[in-house]
Amino acid sequence: MAWPAVLVIVPVGIIFLLSGLIVNLIQAVLFILVRPVSKSLHRRINKIVAELLWLELIVLVDWWANLKIEVYADDETFELLGKEHALVISNHNSDLDWLVGWILAQRSGCLGSALAVMKKEAKVLPIIGWSMWFSDYVFLERSWGKDERTLQSGFERLADFPMPFWLALFVEGTRFTQAKLLAAQEFAASRGIPVPRNVLIPRTKGFVSAVTHLRSFVPAIYDATVAVANSQPAPTFLRIFRGQSSVIKVLLERHSMQELPETADGIAQWCKDAFVTKVWKLIAFICFSRLKVEN
Repeated sequence: MAWPAVLVIVPVGIIFLLSGLIVNLIQAVLFILVRPVSKSLHRRINKIVAELLWLELIVLVDWWANLKIEVYADDETFELLGKEHALVISNHNSDLDWLVGWILAQRSGCLGSALAVMKKEAKVLPIIGWSMWFSDYVFLERSWGKDERTLQSGFERLADFPMPFWLALFVEGTRFTQAKLLAAQEFAASRGIPVPRNVLIPRTKGFVSAVTHLRSFVPAIYDATVAVANSQPAPTFLRIFRGQSSVIKVLLERHSMQELPETADGIAQWCKDAFVTKVWKLIAFICFSRLKVEN
């Protein structure tokens, strides 16, 4: 590892560790003393406290690594960002997709109320995982018999959320790799369904549950397509610590929750169709970026 990276990692790591533990302590005190009295007040204060922690990571990628995010959306979508509850679905290309989401949320004014559905192992991680638990993230065990009820209660818990929130759901269920893509292509070919080229096949049970329980108070779904051009290296934590920039393109499409079908099968098919079209969106992104480089 290059010395500049070491000189960044060590002091940043120490600062993040100490400040993170202080934030966790404040969140614990708020959870014990304030939440039983007023859940709404607790959430408003916790939003500010959590943002103090997340902003440290955003400053790192903004100032040191100069990570560039290009967002493509229509005017109506831009106007509503951060002003409404939204369910966010996206392809899952890298370990930093959640950080890209945080940066977009921070630009939209809802960083502290940017939530996600995550694996239960994440909530035991000191600092980040503990802060997520205090912030109403939803944690799954990857066993539908247990997760079905967990999702329902987690979604219903958000009905009285006092400020606009984003709830991120990676419906592919895992991060994209070439090995997983090959397995998905073999599965699709055996079932006679569209064969993916650059995304995985979405797992729709969680998405169906989300739409079913959120549609009464969440007005929109943000369908995000995240891409890194072939001419650009994919972002990693090591590249960030080394101060090496990457360019990430995000196509953001807003869909009214009321546009979705009412039946579980219809909702599941809507999600599958969204990922079929996402294949071509990613191809268009890559081809457009390649054309810009060649020109």
